[in-house]
Amino acid sequence: METKQLSKKTLRVLLLLQKGEMTEHLIYDRLSKRVKDKHNSDVLKRIGAEELRHAKIWEKLTGKVVKPNKAKAWFYSFLALLLGYTFVLKKMEKGEDKATRFYASLIAEVPQAKQISDDEDRHEQQLLAMLDEERLQYIGSMVLGLSDALVELSGTLAGLTFALQNTRLIALSGLITGISATLSMASSEYLSAKNSGKKNAMKSSMYTGIAYLFTVAFMVLPYLVFESYVLALAVMLCTVVIIIMLFTYYTSVAKDLPFGRRFLEMATISLGVAAISFVIGILVKRFLGIDI
Repeated sequence: METKQLSKKTLRVLLLLQKGEMTEHLIYDRLSKRVKDKHNSDVLKRIGAEELRHAKIWEKLTGKVVKPNKAKAWFYSFLALLLGYTFVLKKMEKGEDKATRFYASLIAEVPQAKQISDDEDRHEQQLLAMLDEERLQYIGSMVLGLSDALVELSGTLAGLTFALQNTRLIALSGLITGISATLSMASSEYLSAKNSGKKNAMKSSMYTGIAYLFTVAFMVLPYLVFESYVLALAVMLCTVVIIIMLFTYYTSVAKDLPFGRRFLEMATISLGVAAISFVIGILVKRFLGIDI
């Protein structure tokens, strides 16, 4: 089929698909070099090679050489380093779903789209079969540490904010409470995993402790930066919402879970506990007559 036989609209679409295939080839190639498991690495290389073959098919039809989107490839490589290759592959899998539906509309004018569409379906199945990243095995431990820290410390800091009205004292109390709770939660997770017969009880406790400690650090930080306890409280609560949103988005993509309901559930619990604790702080200060 010659380029002139294609409509202008179809040509524009093919050029976009060609660029997308070249970009995905670059992403898969980079990920294959980072994945330690040989089987997974080989699958990624094979899929990347097929993406390149698809791009060459479009190149013959469009008559133009298209370069990959290097910025997108770099961004996905960075995401894989930061959040794990499973997260990136799940994101790309959703792109494969959209591409498959897109190819179906081109089959009448571009018969080659049928074979490429079938290849994309196979890619999805291969990707799903290979996803076995270590960090996802411990996502339950991470959720435990993060959710417990959000609920417990948001309540503690909110209560202390009005009771103490001094950002340095609040930060000191929050750090002491947070670090102690981190050690307690990590040790509890270790004992729970050990008693459940899990082989990697130590790793489970480490993931729980690290998630808890990082959450504590981000929540206490506003009280170290701002002098106004009201502003520090407001920033802390915004931080809680942002942490919940980011982590919920990560788990929703990596584990194919609904985002909206889980986000609202965690945000409602954390902010609700904070509100109750804030009221308790007011009542304690008033009835005990403590003035700091």
